[in-house]
Amino acid sequence: MTAPHTVLFWFRSDLRLHDQGALAAALGSGATHLVPVHCQPPADEAAPWGFARRGLHRRAFEGAALRDLAAGMARLGNPLLQCQGQPAAVLPALASAVGATTVVCEEIAAPHEQAEVAALRTAGLQVQTVWHSSLLQPCDLPWPVGDLPGVFTTFRQAVEQAGIQPPQPLPAPAALLPPPAALTDAVWQEVLHMAGAVGAAQGQGGPGGGVKVGEGAGCDVRSSFPYGTPACDGGETAALAHVQQYLVSGHPHTYKATRNGLTGLDYSSKFSPWLATGALSARHAMAALRRFESTHGANEGTYWLWFELLWRDYFRLLHLQHGRTLYRARGLSAQPLAPHNAAGFARWCAGDTGEPLVDAALRELAATGYLSNRLRQVAASYLIHDLQGDWRAGAAWFESQLVDYDPYSNQGNWLYIAGRGTDPRGGRRFNPAKQTQEHDADGSYRRLWGTA
Repeated sequence: MTAPHTVLFWFRSDLRLHDQGALAAALGSGATHLVPVHCQPPADEAAPWGFARRGLHRRAFEGAALRDLAAGMARLGNPLLQCQGQPAAVLPALASAVGATTVVCEEIAAPHEQAEVAALRTAGLQVQTVWHSSLLQPCDLPWPVGDLPGVFTTFRQAVEQAGIQPPQPLPAPAALLPPPAALTDAVWQEVLHMAGAVGAAQGQGGPGGGVKVGEGAGCDVRSSFPYGTPACDGGETAALAHVQQYLVSGHPHTYKATRNGLTGLDYSSKFSPWLATGALSARHAMAALRRFESTHGANEGTYWLWFELLWRDYFRLLHLQHGRTLYRARGLSAQPLAPHNAAGFARWCAGDTGEPLVDAALRELAATGYLSNRLRQVAASYLIHDLQGDWRAGAAWFESQLVDYDPYSNQGNWLYIAGRGTDPRGGRRFNPAKQTQEHDADGSYRRLWGTA
């Protein structure tokens, strides 16, 4: 008779049960018991620029995702363990307590996340990582990742000419492996004590899940993504309902025409917050869009949603190709970095630069944790090209503030604006006066945020 075998499943940026390739790998590993766990970094963990690496908006939105995930896990009979602590301390202690040697988790090709996995391996754990955040499988591409084209258009055209499509999303598991009998609440509390972490009893949520949103940031009536409301709740349940609502409303057909809007829920798909935490799978969203097209027809709007999801993939693949090189001060460029304008950066963060559109954008970001794609580009350009600020400082501020922070897209877009990525044009400067005239000619957006 085979001896009992326990595997730890570490939820990272994949806070869902549908299309869960990493969880499927854990369930199919031959294990007899499963311990699902999520580790949040300490709330006061600081970025190199002196502010919290994860601000209130991010923590609150992720907390909602965790509450929904924990409820789903409980329904399947295996409670999610949550804590605030470093995975390198918590997971080895937990593995020792339950007699496990293997951790299964999502593969994330960014330096901080790669270092977390390396630390677990150094601690003696076997770590199986599964890549499942992209739309397309890297192995299905026309070239090895190392030969990824340096221009997005070339990448997109090659994918489309080859007819490459994403795999069908996996269904949510109907059942989970049970937790080991050795994992009692007392044992979990002892693990937390040994790891210097903070948590709660099994199934009771963790400190991050306890971040609540009142009638402030998450419910701000001015927000284009009021994450404190039921429709924009951070969990998988709301994510799947939102995709369905977006399609039923017919919004995909008008997406390209409205995507540069500045305010409102429906000018863009708003998939990105849930994609960022993994509460929504890109493959699920794409499969739903294809069904919409088969019933209602495809047009330029539906194509542009595919186009944007390919951009998201491209930034992921750049990380597989270039790794931590993307995080150097000069990025992929040979050009040195100019001295950082610290005073200008502080004014920029506060929305106090004197440029009304930029200031309105930064005030919206700080107040709500969300900002339109158009204004992200305008704000980033202004910091880099007008204030001569370090692009890495801006990227870190967005990481701290955005509910839809994603390491791949955030780094890729900042490199793109700064001219330090693969783009041959050497950067993008957005003229604030021109952008104001084109996108806020009547001043409504600036008035909304008190800069008009």
